[in-house]
Amino acid sequence: MIFLLRPLRGFFLLLKTTLFFFQPTGYIFAKSRLTNRILLRKAERFKKILEYFTLNQPVAETELVYTSPYELLVSVILSAQCTDKRVNIITPVFFKHFPSVNLLAVSEEKDVFELIKSCSYPNNKTKHLVGMARMIVSDFDGTVPSDVEQLQKLPGVGRKTANVMASVAFNQPKLAVDTHVFRVSARLGLTYRAKNPLQTEMQLMQHIPEDKVAIAHHWLILHGRYVCQARRPKCEACGISEFCKYFEIRRKKENI
Repeated sequence: MIFLLRPLRGFFLLLKTTLFFFQPTGYIFAKSRLTNRILLRKAERFKKILEYFTLNQPVAETELVYTSPYELLVSVILSAQCTDKRVNIITPVFFKHFPSVNLLAVSEEKDVFELIKSCSYPNNKTKHLVGMARMIVSDFDGTVPSDVEQLQKLPGVGRKTANVMASVAFNQPKLAVDTHVFRVSARLGLTYRAKNPLQTEMQLMQHIPEDKVAIAHHWLILHGRYVCQARRPKCEACGISEFCKYFEIRRKKENI
């Protein structure tokens, strides 16, 4: 009986060894094919969506009203968790009092606060605006820097604001990710499991041509603001729903 079991034991050992070596290879190969298929689908989705916006929205710009990098920087700082409409109400009076960064640099915080108190978080924004102006005067000779890293040294300026400035004021291929861009990119299927704005930015930059980066930022913001809204996205009125991952899933669930 022992002599009969020995060949069987050897057979099963050989079979186990064979499966060990060949199963992972097959798994890796299948996973690689699946990854390639997903990438191809994503690339096609980017292509179709960018083509749609290029054709149907050739002009897309910020809704903030400004005439100089200084004015844009003030407006973007004020726009944090505040609507562009509200900011555009505040800034005309603000710039009458502080038409230049030099005048803002020597201002009193209480005077700045009085002018911006109708926006969100006026206390923090007052400190940021005055601190920003003083640093620009002291460290940058009164000129708003165009470099993203230098911009982020200013009070109240994070990566998003720095990218907005670099893109809008200085025409650089930088992509700012706000709540609209973050949400819309995920819904459309342009990003995958992006957990924060930086991951969203990195994924988008991999697929958007450099000459489209600046305007793509506005396309996604405006689409999120007026069509792909947070609570009730207007899928029926959306021109890119046929390329949208969210709508694809919704259509299967609701048999649209």
